[in-house]
Amino acid sequence: MQSGGSPRVLFGSTAGIVLAVDLVTKALIESSFSLGQAREVIGEWVQLRLVYNPGAAFGLNLGPYSRWIFLGIAVLALGVLWRVARKTDPGDWFRMLALGLVAGGAMGNLVDRIRHAHGVVDFLDVGVGAMRWPTFNVADMGVTIGAIALAISLWIEDSRRGQKQASATA
Repeated sequence: MQSGGSPRVLFGSTAGIVLAVDLVTKALIESSFSLGQAREVIGEWVQLRLVYNPGAAFGLNLGPYSRWIFLGIAVLALGVLWRVARKTDPGDWFRMLALGLVAGGAMGNLVDRIRHAHGVVDFLDVGVGAMRWPTFNVADMGVTIGAIALAISLWIEDSRRGQKQASATA
């Protein structure tokens, strides 16, 4: 992955794969489930359940304009992600992968905000009894895993920078 274009291709292909898997899984759920209907996948621990989230992560809602506010934030975030990807060292495949995961997830939920007035399609329901994680989707997984990977990438870069500075002053 050290050649000039490969990491940027990794960014685009990762974003595209996350977006495609997200859209396909949401379409399958919407065509197979009625609102609120649940099916156990692994007992009560993992269920598929169709819900619409008009807000953001964990049900964050900003009132009647949430859809438009979060749509705008997503468009802005995609612009920032694209810019960061363009400025990232071509040899940094891990950061490109992380950025692609976040971008693909952001695009998946952006598509939902554009096409559904009632919110983003969520369907993965994990927990035990009344103790359940907020329902989520593939796009949310891309954003979360990508953000964690991006934080690790930045931490590694910062550590290397600190080591170089320590070596230069020694």
